[in-house]
Amino acid sequence: MTELATTLEALAVHKQFCEDVLNMPGGEKIKICQQCGTCTGSCPTSYLMDWGPREIIAAFRAGMIDRVVKSNTIWLCTSCYSCTVRCPAGIKITDLMYELKRLAIKYDLAPKDGKAPAMTKYFIDSVHKHGRNHEVELMAKFMLTKDWGLPFKFAGTGLKLFTAGRLPLFAKNIRGRDELDKISAYLEAQEAKAQ
Repeated sequence: MTELATTLEALAVHKQFCEDVLNMPGGEKIKICQQCGTCTGSCPTSYLMDWGPREIIAAFRAGMIDRVVKSNTIWLCTSCYSCTVRCPAGIKITDLMYELKRLAIKYDLAPKDGKAPAMTKYFIDSVHKHGRNHEVELMAKFMLTKDWGLPFKFAGTGLKLFTAGRLPLFAKNIRGRDELDKISAYLEAQEAKAQ
């Protein structure tokens, strides 16, 4: 593939990414962000982020998709909804962070060496497989591929959770997982139709 073809393909992916974000429920409100910084000031993890939520919205509006998905901001969102509740423009910022993560994985734009994108992918895989997250499976996949030192670091915590019955070794699928699979398949088909 030529460099021009690769560039054109990347531009097409970025364009589709932007359209998908703006088409999410409430996504059009991103355009009216006042850049007041209330979201960043409300975020309990903003001090750990490369760019605050306000800056992520500004970068998205400027078409800087690589900056958005490669920063750690969307991956560090704790889903506390403080930003969403306090946003004077009514932007659903927490939902936006989820959508940015989902699309970064879908379009293969997430950082390849990042731990948070890998954890998100393993979480999604576990939910698809069992209908819920199975922590042991999630952590085993993560540790085997991303961080071999974690078993030693968290062995004591893991043992306490296991002995308290809070860390089952074997996954239990939820009742109605077939229905969940049908809902997921339907939503994926609807998304494919929309494109």
